[in-house]
Amino acid sequence: MPAPPIDARSQNARVLGVELCGDDGALLRIMPLEPVGLLRAGRFFMLRRVDGTGPYIPRPFSVYRQYDDGSIEFLIKVMGPGTRSLAQSSTGTELVCVGPLGNGFPELEAGTPKVMVAGGIGSAPFYLLIQQALAGRHGASLAPEDLTLIYGGRKAGFLYDLEAFMDLGVRVLAATDDGSAGFHGNVLDCLHKQWEVGNLPQTVHLLTCGPEPMMEAVAHEAAAKNLECWVSLETYMGCGVGICNGCSLATRPDGPLGAWPVAKACVDGPVFSTSAIEF
Repeated sequence: MPAPPIDARSQNARVLGVELCGDDGALLRIMPLEPVGLLRAGRFFMLRRVDGTGPYIPRPFSVYRQYDDGSIEFLIKVMGPGTRSLAQSSTGTELVCVGPLGNGFPELEAGTPKVMVAGGIGSAPFYLLIQQALAGRHGASLAPEDLTLIYGGRKAGFLYDLEAFMDLGVRVLAATDDGSAGFHGNVLDCLHKQWEVGNLPQTVHLLTCGPEPMMEAVAHEAAAKNLECWVSLETYMGCGVGICNGCSLATRPDGPLGAWPVAKACVDGPVFSTSAIEF
């Protein structure tokens, strides 16, 4: 049975700053008391405030940015008292910080173009992934033209930190349900349009994170076209270390995890090949 990563630990961290982002988002930058190593995109930390203002149980947040000074930034969508408390933290606020946890995205090999499909707060793991892919941190260095981000939301205010993604130099396509920014429609419609007009080759690797119906639709598209696809699951977790079974999901019997009928997003994932799991 998978165990928590050997570099995971529970420690305190202090808040360096909070910057509001979009209609209901915040960029939370923290400094752990003990340094962490280079973090693969897609890994996460469990966070809560020490003062008891919430969340009472630590909640998982993907690493958004990692800075040279050792600080880490998270992109947070304010959804309830716990995330509101984190977003309202002042400089110096102490947090409980458990991590780094989980397995991130695999090494991105040069050759086949990579298309990242994000919905709302599901963009969180992709900023670091793009940075690392361009720098060759975990494999071959990819060129900006090898990377496309299709970023969707119900409206423009849910495309968090969009300008920062555009500043990375890769191709970024916004899509909104109401047409307030970019393509008028959902991310899958936008992807189909890119194929239709020849802006993308028919064979790409897909990587997706966001609402489960969106990820499921991307996974089905990948299966129909026989494309490699990875999903970063935004699953609710109680512990983050494989004890509570709150993030269990079914595996595909014919997939790489099929020797056991269930996997745990916190220790087996949260990034999975779609050949490994059932939605």
